[in-house]
Amino acid sequence: MNMADQVPKSPARTLEDYLGIAHRRQWWLVLPLFLTWAVFMLAAWFIPPKYRSETVIIVEQQKIPEQYVVPNVAIDLQQRLQSMTQQILSRTRLLGIIDAFHLYNRSHRTSDPDPLVDEMRKDIKIDMVQAPGRPWELSAFKISYSAGNPELAQQVTQKLSSLFIEENLRNRQQLSEDTTKFLENQLEDARKNLASQEERLRDFKTTYLGELPEQLQTNIQILSGLQSRLQAATEALDQANQQKLYLESLLSQYKTVRSQLAARRDNSNLDPLSIDDQLARLKAELADLSSRDTPKHPDVVRLKQQIADAERLKQQMKDGPNSGQADGGGEDIGRPKSVSDLQVMSPMLQVESQIKSNQLEIANRKEEIKRLEAQIEMHQSRLNQTPVREQQLAAITRDHEQSRTNYESLLNKKMQSEMATNLEKRQEGEQFRIIDPPNFPQRPYFPDRFKFSLFGLIAGIVLAAGIAGLVEMNDPRINSEEDLLSVTPLPILAAIPGLQSSAEQQKTIWYQRLQLATALLLIAAIPVITLIVYYRG
Repeated sequence: MNMADQVPKSPARTLEDYLGIAHRRQWWLVLPLFLTWAVFMLAAWFIPPKYRSETVIIVEQQKIPEQYVVPNVAIDLQQRLQSMTQQILSRTRLLGIIDAFHLYNRSHRTSDPDPLVDEMRKDIKIDMVQAPGRPWELSAFKISYSAGNPELAQQVTQKLSSLFIEENLRNRQQLSEDTTKFLENQLEDARKNLASQEERLRDFKTTYLGELPEQLQTNIQILSGLQSRLQAATEALDQANQQKLYLESLLSQYKTVRSQLAARRDNSNLDPLSIDDQLARLKAELADLSSRDTPKHPDVVRLKQQIADAERLKQQMKDGPNSGQADGGGEDIGRPKSVSDLQVMSPMLQVESQIKSNQLEIANRKEEIKRLEAQIEMHQSRLNQTPVREQQLAAITRDHEQSRTNYESLLNKKMQSEMATNLEKRQEGEQFRIIDPPNFPQRPYFPDRFKFSLFGLIAGIVLAAGIAGLVEMNDPRINSEEDLLSVTPLPILAAIPGLQSSAEQQKTIWYQRLQLATALLLIAAIPVITLIVYYRG
């Protein structure tokens, strides 16, 4: 039989076994635990403390409702805040703050300021605060600064917050003014373009006056009137030509009658007695008619006219027999020789006068027809050109309307932008406002002595358990019957307890009590000091 098979296996350890090990190795448990915890606590006390001052800045919307004044700064607040953060945390700004507050021993490290700037950037912390229920909207942000002095941390935080507020006002005002200036430049270009389009439209209407689409109905009405006038003038010309033919025919008949009268006239003068007889007869008829009719009666007027003609003929005959001869020595057949001759010549003279008037009327009618035809041709040409002008005018009008719409839109935007700029200058637009001033830190945020104490306690427990277990495993002594049985299969026949004198027993008791009190004191010191650190920082 193999000896290895005769060695019994170690029984599983019970709670009593672990308690026995803890009792035997109590100092290996207490001392590493306390010393590790003490090292952490001493480190927490000797590490230079850092105090953090924090302020909360709310984003306050503009005081005037947006339905009255639309803001002209449309950059997202978070992007604008990131831009301001880059500007405020720039090397020049931070070096100014470092020099103003004498941070990081600036006077002793002037050769290379970049490490100081990097160190200050690490000490500055900016956190965004989202609006409740609206995580996409920024409502506030926090600014904090860490320093070894609580008063210095508060002062630097106050400076940083004022820089953010001032930079926001300056940035918004600058953006608003740039927007207004840009709109002014665009408006000036739009005004010039609109003036050019208006001049182009005006020149087109002036050049093609009478051919414009809005004058189509007027041209049609004028053309219709001209055509009516032309028709009336043509009809009047036809009537005048017919009247001319009639008058010429009538004149020809009168001339024939006169020629016949002239043929019967001899070379002697007429007898004055016959004229006197005719005058007497005419006056007798006039007296008879005057007794019955008024002086304005046509027959009375006619007789008076015949009597006047006869008396004029009688006077001519008394002037001399040769007074009626022409320069050629012949008889003037155009001069009446008797009342009957006068009665024949009077209508003929009227016909000649009417012929002259008719000739003048025909000439006027022909001139009028020529003028009307020219006007009709001109308006007909205008009507023919109207569709072409309509297309050209539509293109020009479209460009003009686009320019006018663009100008009016830019004008409204420019006026709104000017109001928004005035609002920013009066600091009534969106701005930052401090709702929590920089606090004065009462305790350092680093090192956190309470956390150091907890970490030291956990590290001490782990280290103490590891050391105690390692010592127990490497200890060759047998401390119980189970340990002995695990080594040899021989049965235990008797156990001899330790024999001590009364003095040794008393000394052992006092030694155990001292060890227990010391262990309890060390263990109790850990939670007591941890609680004190928690409440007092």
